[in-house]
Amino acid sequence: MSAMSPTYDPWEALLSRDSQGEIRLSSIEVTVTGRCNLRCEHCAVGDTLTITEERPDIGPLLRRLDQIDHLTTLSITGGEPSYDRELIESTVLPLLRYAKNRGCQTQINTNLTLDVDRYLLIAPFVDVMHISYNYLTPEDFAVLTFAGLRRRPAPKTADTLFQRLEDNTRRLAEEGVFVSAESMISPRTQGRLTKIHRRLADLGVRRHEIHPLYPSDFARELPLLGLDDWRAEALALLDGRDPRVWILFGTFPFYPCSDDPRDRELLARIAREPGVTVRNDPDGRIRLNLNLLDGGIYVTDFADMGPIGNWHREPIRDAFERWRDQWRFTRFGCQCPHVGCLGPNVLVAEAYYPGVDFRRRRAPEESGWRGRYAITGVPVGERESGRGEGNPAKVADGCLNVDSPALG
Repeated sequence: MSAMSPTYDPWEALLSRDSQGEIRLSSIEVTVTGRCNLRCEHCAVGDTLTITEERPDIGPLLRRLDQIDHLTTLSITGGEPSYDRELIESTVLPLLRYAKNRGCQTQINTNLTLDVDRYLLIAPFVDVMHISYNYLTPEDFAVLTFAGLRRRPAPKTADTLFQRLEDNTRRLAEEGVFVSAESMISPRTQGRLTKIHRRLADLGVRRHEIHPLYPSDFARELPLLGLDDWRAEALALLDGRDPRVWILFGTFPFYPCSDDPRDRELLARIAREPGVTVRNDPDGRIRLNLNLLDGGIYVTDFADMGPIGNWHREPIRDAFERWRDQWRFTRFGCQCPHVGCLGPNVLVAEAYYPGVDFRRRRAPEESGWRGRYAITGVPVGERESGRGEGNPAKVADGCLNVDSPALG
């Protein structure tokens, strides 16, 4: 198994093409709990968070995972997967051990604000410890992470949790754990992203993921940063970055098919920058989210997008193939693998490119961008753009369809 680095990202969708050039299901994300000790303002599942819940047996889920032939990565999310020790021992550790026994690379999404022993317990089975980090001070932390609480905790609570987050990050990094921190380019971080980046470098973070603010759930009413400001923030980060830290732009809102020269210049700058990558969004391309609590099969873990099936009632790969066939009819069902691009994230495209049919755009060879995983000799665009204006029926057993506002 190759070590993760800017030259090998196992969650990159273009690495999961089969011999016919089809993207295949190779990545699973499991929502193991709806409980969390925080209520972050940007939380994409905030409305689904709970106080109490039953804990299902994971045996039936593992049997469904056995049916996925090419599983290469498994991620665990919530809620907060480390919410209590019983959850870790009954659910998180068995899932991670299962993944490791299958040779998968693993990730856990956590806020790292609880006692460090529980993270050290799972660390031997985790390839990526993924955190959110959009703060410079305990006051920033309090504003962002307590936003969804009716009664704000005392300032001392924020101080304690923020300090624990930083202490845990540093401790895990010292233990050799690959900590990846995600920051969102938004009005909250505008003008501060480079300072946040350098703080993360000091804490020992190995990778800094940069994403737009997802306009979903708790964050659906939050202000978005315009594309001009987004470009400026990305360039400032590239100018001021710590070269020891891998920067990964995920769900990047700039594409090689753009006719804006500023977009092409930014992509060309990223292509020249060592240790900086752009990842194709894996959600719905190679990855599905499985909810352990309700059996739902989801394209993402965002609460705004409904299920496409239920793994209690059908194999996961059947839901994936149905979704993949339907996706090609949407205006996001585009591919330009000759430059390493598989099209936009749905929520980001809805926010920044309303009404744009990406199937009718194609990245030129001289676009200035040639992604790290670009594929040569692959016919592009004929099938996707040629399948026209079809309007398939709703996905069976679910509520996500091409007419939904989420898909446009």
